[in-house]
Amino acid sequence: MDFNMTKHEIISCERCGKSIECKANAFTKCQCAAVQLNLNEVQYISENYEGCMCAACLLELKEEYMALLKR
Repeated sequence: MDFNMTKHEIISCERCGKSIECKANAFTKCQCAAVQLNLNEVQYISENYEGCMCAACLLELKEEYMALLKR
């Protein structure tokens, strides 16, 4: 039995390329779930990206969106 097998897929963040463990089948346990996004922020991000991103990139994009609103 191989105990080193991961239960979730290892993918690259679409924005920065960092390897992340995608837990789409256990979303609440996924690292990206740590970043709370409202509907407008999700829409802003989805206009430029389609795939999964690491929590750091999601947080940066959330901050970028907030900065645009302050202009």
